[in-house]
Amino acid sequence: MKHHYRYTLALTGALLISGLAGAATLGERYDALRAEQPKLGLRDAAKSLKVSEAELLAVGIGKTVTRLKEGDNVPREIMRRALDLGTVLALTRNENGVIERTGVATRLKPQEEVSGLDADKEKEREARLRNIAGGYLGGEIDLRFTFKNWAYAFAVVQPGKDGVVSRSLQFFDTHGDAAHKVYVKSEAGVAVFDKLVADFRNPVQSAELKTVAAPAKLAEKPDSKVDVKEFQLAWNELNDVHQFNRLLSEFGVSREQALRLAPAGAVQRVTPQAVRQLLNESARQKLDIMAFLGNESVIQIFSGKVGKVAEGGGFFNVLDPEFNLHLRDSAFNSGWVIKRAGVTSVEFFDKDGELVVSFFGVRERNKPQPQSWVDMTAALPAVAKAQASAGL
Repeated sequence: MKHHYRYTLALTGALLISGLAGAATLGERYDALRAEQPKLGLRDAAKSLKVSEAELLAVGIGKTVTRLKEGDNVPREIMRRALDLGTVLALTRNENGVIERTGVATRLKPQEEVSGLDADKEKEREARLRNIAGGYLGGEIDLRFTFKNWAYAFAVVQPGKDGVVSRSLQFFDTHGDAAHKVYVKSEAGVAVFDKLVADFRNPVQSAELKTVAAPAKLAEKPDSKVDVKEFQLAWNELNDVHQFNRLLSEFGVSREQALRLAPAGAVQRVTPQAVRQLLNESARQKLDIMAFLGNESVIQIFSGKVGKVAEGGGFFNVLDPEFNLHLRDSAFNSGWVIKRAGVTSVEFFDKDGELVVSFFGVRERNKPQPQSWVDMTAALPAVAKAQASAGL
């Protein structure tokens, strides 16, 4: 019996040890992957390892990563403090696009007290104020926040590819997907960064995150269930391009579906690779453009001229000193030139029907949009009606 007992105990211990050895930690698996593919980015590495980007970043807690506090108002307060960092690189991305802008964020002037608003307008004002972090509206770092979708925040300090230490604030949503990243780009910002990290350091430096899987995308309402005539009338009555999202909500249609059902003359479908012509022509003609790219947590906006445009790394890129745009246009499924409320824009969607990037011409307040922008968008390669009807 004793021999049998000792054998069972030894076998149990051996199985336990072999189980521990066989089930490599996420950190070990990541190290092995980086050894094989040293140029692989964190997001792509997370995909390969079948974890979220936030979970993979959290492996570095205690070494290169500090977990910051969490809570409903914490992300907004961190971004408010980040206004003190001075020159930064702001990076926002979605599945098929990345936008990076280097500059200094502007601050909002103190808000005057407002009274006498009706209930609906007061509710809208409160919602708007909840998504303001004391600045970032216009200027070099131009952001629109939806803080309710922000969940986790980390401070990352690590050697960069050039040997210079990189300091960044990195934010993620409840699914562990990157919401926004801010990189310190000045010596003066280092002390501010260190103080911010100390003030917002999470007392529990755990790598355990409670991420949840992203819900399945809701199916579009069948076109036959949409009152297309009323929808088109409502479209034609828009007097501000910002009313478009409300129109989508009112009729329960997706953004791309709305473009399919648009009134005659309001849209022109263009080829997915028309984005290359748009950027090349914008650079050649030195047009002032606006590029909007983001995700469910933040939209980043660039306004100005683009210079160097080139293909590389599986993306079509703008590679200017203070502005980079990277578009995986091989994943684009459709492009649209859109006319709403006297404004012309161009939007590109991926194969999942998600908006990747949209472009506008820069125009002065209360003045018509530049004719050069209108002419350039009109010259983009159109998709034949037969192809568009077939969804090609």
